[in-house]
Amino acid sequence: MQLNTLPIGIFDSGVGGLTVYRALHERLPNERFIYLGDTARVPYGTKSMTTVERYAIENSLFLASRGIKMLVVACNTASALALPAIRKAVGFDVAGVIGPGGRKAVEITKDKQKARIGVIATEATVASNAYFEAIRRASETAEICQGACPLFVPLAEENWVNEPETASIAARYLAEIKTFAPDALVLGCTHYPILKDVIQQTVGANVKLVDSGEATADEVLHLLRDKGLENPNAVESSRKLCDDLDHFYVTDAADRFARVAERFLGVTPSKLEAIEVYGADRLTKI
Repeated sequence: MQLNTLPIGIFDSGVGGLTVYRALHERLPNERFIYLGDTARVPYGTKSMTTVERYAIENSLFLASRGIKMLVVACNTASALALPAIRKAVGFDVAGVIGPGGRKAVEITKDKQKARIGVIATEATVASNAYFEAIRRASETAEICQGACPLFVPLAEENWVNEPETASIAARYLAEIKTFAPDALVLGCTHYPILKDVIQQTVGANVKLVDSGEATADEVLHLLRDKGLENPNAVESSRKLCDDLDHFYVTDAADRFARVAERFLGVTPSKLEAIEVYGADRLTKI
């Protein structure tokens, strides 16, 4: 099989990366995808850098063993802590979500004399300062305010999108961000786009929200073109999310993954398998 006809690999610590999958699917209708959700070891945000690197490398090598042409690390924690180790392990193109999200925030605020950019993410991602550094690399002058919103993850997974409790939690979490009055706000966790409407209502309509998954999908599209890796074969029928051209793997709780996938995407994966990751070179289907 030619390299450019191989699928794109995506991994996340769980289900949140499905929002990145959706963005990639929409922008790259001729591509196939293999997704791994490491649901047995979620969350990564409470783990050490050494542990996150080990998990990320195991996930990456599993996807590489399935035959992929590039890898998208949809997990913000793994993107923040493990990208260099992943690139060294797999030896091909790897895209994370943090750099694209930071660059997109700077790009859409470039008309401002001194842009104000907010970032909301999990506690681990905020503590890593990865988004701060990504934004700073793209702009030396942007003012940056970060905030952690850990409860947004279970609220998104339980589909508590329009509940009054969610609005109340959002108001509390985003109070400092709202006072900061950003021009753009980076949604620095893959779950957060599910709550985009309540976040927008809380911070105000004038704040531009940056979905890191969408920004990553845009950069992956350009990377494929630059590298000559686009699939030259058009899909014969119209693509649908989670159709049988895409393959999903989880390391635990496949039924729950399918339920949350339906909440996030409106459909359950056609091909969903559970696997156990024992190590970088030993993977067993269960």
